[in-house]
Amino acid sequence: MKGEGKMGLRSRKMKWVGVLGLCLSAVSLFVHFLLARFSNGGASQYLETSSSITIFSWRPYFENSPAAVSRDSPLYRRLWGPVKPLEFLHPYAIPRGHYPEAGSLTNGYIFARIQGGFHEIRNSIADVVAVARLLNATLVIPEIQSTTSSKGISSEFKSFPYLYNDEQFVTALAKDVKVIKTLPKDLKTERRNKKIPLFRVQYQASPYFYLHHVLPVMGKHLVVELVIAEGGCLQSVLPSQFEELQRLRCRVAFHALRFRQEVQELATNILGRLRSPGQPFIAYDPGMTREALAFHGCAELFQDVHTELILHKRAWMMKRSIVKGNLSVNSAQRRLDGLCPLMPEEVGILLRAFGYSSDTIIYISGGEVFGGQRILIPFHAMFENIVDRTSLSTSWELNRIYGRETNTVPDYPKKPRFVNVESKREEWEIAGPRPRPLPPPPARPKYPYNIEGWWGWVAESDNEPDSTVIELRTNAHKLLWDAIDYFVSVEADVFVSGFEYDGKGHPGFASLVMGHRLYQSASSRTYRLDRRLLVKLLDDVRDNFYQANQTWLTTVRRHLRSSLLDGLKVAYKQSKLQTFLSHPVPECSCLKRSSKTESSSRAGTRLSNLLNPSSGTLHQCPAWMETNLTIPSREHESEDYDMDEGDSASTSMFFARPGGGSNSSSPDVGGGDRDATTNKEEEDQEELEGGEN
Repeated sequence: MKGEGKMGLRSRKMKWVGVLGLCLSAVSLFVHFLLARFSNGGASQYLETSSSITIFSWRPYFENSPAAVSRDSPLYRRLWGPVKPLEFLHPYAIPRGHYPEAGSLTNGYIFARIQGGFHEIRNSIADVVAVARLLNATLVIPEIQSTTSSKGISSEFKSFPYLYNDEQFVTALAKDVKVIKTLPKDLKTERRNKKIPLFRVQYQASPYFYLHHVLPVMGKHLVVELVIAEGGCLQSVLPSQFEELQRLRCRVAFHALRFRQEVQELATNILGRLRSPGQPFIAYDPGMTREALAFHGCAELFQDVHTELILHKRAWMMKRSIVKGNLSVNSAQRRLDGLCPLMPEEVGILLRAFGYSSDTIIYISGGEVFGGQRILIPFHAMFENIVDRTSLSTSWELNRIYGRETNTVPDYPKKPRFVNVESKREEWEIAGPRPRPLPPPPARPKYPYNIEGWWGWVAESDNEPDSTVIELRTNAHKLLWDAIDYFVSVEADVFVSGFEYDGKGHPGFASLVMGHRLYQSASSRTYRLDRRLLVKLLDDVRDNFYQANQTWLTTVRRHLRSSLLDGLKVAYKQSKLQTFLSHPVPECSCLKRSSKTESSSRAGTRLSNLLNPSSGTLHQCPAWMETNLTIPSREHESEDYDMDEGDSASTSMFFARPGGGSNSSSPDVGGGDRDATTNKEEEDQEELEGGEN
């Protein structure tokens, strides 16, 4: 009886403990509800916010976003303000001379198959449209080879519609070229039977090649097939009589090529989330792809397995005559010559030296950075708010743009093989005599972390295996990822690139972005860095950045400012010769008239000489455009100079030691030289912004 009484007492105590726990839980939930209601404006507002903003995972990146800076302050104008001379430049890709509309009668059909990455596809589409106009041919919407040959991608968006809006493409080019979606049935059957003539077009083919070789064959067979694999099929700089074809290229790339609706919506949402804090942001493209590093011989910038992967890719390129030269290249010398990408750490140092604070929002674009997050760790240490498309979107948003794809991964892992101990003992007993001497010990076991990832074959084989279905699907997805990054980079307040060439030595993703920004909003800040000069400056203080003196800081800032305009000269002489869309000026732009001030006309003349040294002048915008163009404000013309390079706030911010405080022992320039340097800086900035010296 005594035991039963104790058990009953214990059960009653347990019940009371349970009741007390439930009461405490209810009180805790009630308190949390009150806190949410009165601290954030109520649960209803919270629900409204969650419905208007799809996700919340990206918000913590902007908890330390830059404090609000007045747009009229010198600091804001120095870091984010427009480039004044380029404000006179406006997009104008409309035909200017005799340009008849495309008629119903054509010389035949052009069917194009395009291979390559995002920038190569975009260049090739613009070129093939110009070729169709040149030959007066009907263009079949090009086939994007990487989306038709990839296995496992959604059948909803095959080929051209996988990336671009085909309806917009046909409508926008209605007056330029007749575009159809598919070949007629009889010609489609002949193509399947491989009975139509095929041309593997070389990179930078001249207009005369099409007029003298392709056009006669088209007239005979009514259709030709073009295979474009080098990122372009038409000469970049055309003779003056083909200037309208250049403007057609601009209309194709900047107006007709719109991403399909799902991709466009996601890119717009990501851009809105970037701008939600109300502060400007920087788009940074590292340009560090495996192919580019292998082509330019930059393997020794990395260590361990990454160097081996780059050398393996370079050997593969040498076998196919893509690269000429030795397998082993002096990467240090290539870097000093400006032929290797700037490391993210180096770009971060330059941005901090110019005055961008550690809480500046930076968007990483241009695909995956070779070397992984290990390469970006120093960059993350300099800037807190570094984001990309994955941190600004959810997995279901990304899956939505892929469409319905088949599952290529088994739902459950395979069961481990059952081993019978008795059978192993029997095998041991019936085994023959052991060899003497004993064989060498087996090789080091390969643990899972040694072979995981796409580069795992390095630990097991010298030959790179064929792509799996998952890898083929990922390659197709990269086109969509690059499309999102392209959209955000074009709209960014500032764009900077660590490298602008691809794995074939041609202008790559960053060059297209800079060309689009030059066409759409020329005055937006786009830093075109001189890597040869910057590498030398960075090596001068590499041992101890905290001991860098004021002269070094002044030199870096002066170069970044001058690159806004001087970089256009380099792009005109180098990039444009290979890809027209990387520098579509002056063919696709016009110079705005301004009779208010003499300085504006002088800036326009200087701009004409800068952008087109051969002709010396830019076309003036037509009169009907003047009513729609706003004249740049000159109210703060005299104030728009760069902040003094000895500005204590920005200098102490850059030279601050990790423990806080500035470097009081840093050497400085002399008084007389300091005054001369400051005056020179002010003159350079006033000239850059179009002011009177």
